[in-house]
Amino acid sequence: MEPRIIVHGGAWDWADDLHGAMAGYLQQATAVGWGVLQAGGSALDAVERAVNVLEDAPVFEAGTGGIPNADGVLEMDALIVDGATHKFGAVAAVRQVQYPISLARKVLEETDHCFFVGAGADQLAARLGMPLVPNARLITPEAFAQFKRADATGTADTVGAVAMDSMGNVAAATSTSGLPLKPAGRVGDSPLLGSGGFAWNGVGAAGATGYGENIMQALLTKYTCDKMAQGFTAQEAANAAIHYIDGMFVNSMAGLIVIDGRGRLGVAHSTPKIAIGWVGDDGAIHTAMDGSGFKK
Repeated sequence: MEPRIIVHGGAWDWADDLHGAMAGYLQQATAVGWGVLQAGGSALDAVERAVNVLEDAPVFEAGTGGIPNADGVLEMDALIVDGATHKFGAVAAVRQVQYPISLARKVLEETDHCFFVGAGADQLAARLGMPLVPNARLITPEAFAQFKRADATGTADTVGAVAMDSMGNVAAATSTSGLPLKPAGRVGDSPLLGSGGFAWNGVGAAGATGYGENIMQALLTKYTCDKMAQGFTAQEAANAAIHYIDGMFVNSMAGLIVIDGRGRLGVAHSTPKIAIGWVGDDGAIHTAMDGSGFKK
């Protein structure tokens, strides 16, 4: 199989002057994930490494740069899904982990469980050899200033990636700090299997972003993969899923990146913008801040 990858930096609305920085990080993340795949690495490796880049990018609401909750604390969620085994690892409300997606991968591969939350997730990270960092170190001056202004608008969003490797294995990864100024303990769609992400070899993989309360009620990525199982292409499934969630909510505010079992890519959104990076059929890395800019 020809490897494929597509990443996202959220679906929402944000200031146009963020586009340059966002595109640069999306290009870097796509290049890192693509390099893993080109070297014969797994889809799981590719999506984890790509999301690590975006977790380090201060312009996105994931890892470093995430926006604190209403109490001024950064709480982060992540999910990684292995389409080959149908297993997943997830964490929520972690506070001391620089790379939540890597902790989610450790949950997947190094525990007998699927989902850890809160202090227990941070303690697990330490037991599994991940360094713990002070919560305040992950909050950038810009994010702290936004918290002090009680400003929940105008920032970039969740990050994620879906990929297919040369063996035809698919994987999905999602990482976020959630809604800016959210109540402490609030968890959205991102770490929930079938909502923030889903993957199934031979069918495809999907990653969601946007307003979590809507996405998790719709089980949006599971719906998307069900459509591909019925024979829809990635783009057809993405369009159908956004149509579906639009029928459930007046303002669904959702976005999707999708790859089907034949390696075709798809993007759809009901938000003003969606930030994406992908490797096209031409073998080049592309980025776009609007779904209309997506060309395979």
